[in-house]
Amino acid sequence: MRVVIQRVSDASVTVDEIVIGKIESGLLILLGIDDADTQEDIEWLSNKICTLRIFDDENGTMNLSVKEANGNILLVSQFTLHASTKKGNRPSYIKAAKPEFAIPMYEKMIVQLQNDLGKKIETGKFGADMKVELLNDGPVTICIDSKNRE
Repeated sequence: MRVVIQRVSDASVTVDEIVIGKIESGLLILLGIDDADTQEDIEWLSNKICTLRIFDDENGTMNLSVKEANGNILLVSQFTLHASTKKGNRPSYIKAAKPEFAIPMYEKMIVQLQNDLGKKIETGKFGADMKVELLNDGPVTICIDSKNRE
């Protein structure tokens, strides 16, 4: 699994001109799933997201997690995170999981994040043409790949 984590002041996702997910202070998570992903990847990545210390404490130091800062999460599926640009100029998405595998994994990630965060998260709509708006706070943007645990 690959994620792009953005600390935001607010973010929303719109489908067919209807806002389906919206948060104030918290994290916008763009999630890419591949066929090799497992429940272990979900658990590891969810824990990492919820405990990543990227929110300011009372001294202005990035020392608090989204959970400690009482922040929110907006999770949006994004298969293009697995784009391969090795050959030519047209990206290949062969590494991105097909919907029959990716949808259940996306749903499991939603449940895991809610459990780890301790509250409901907001989401996009898998496979939909989504319009995502955000106000990046910082800016703070972090990329994590569960197959490359640095």
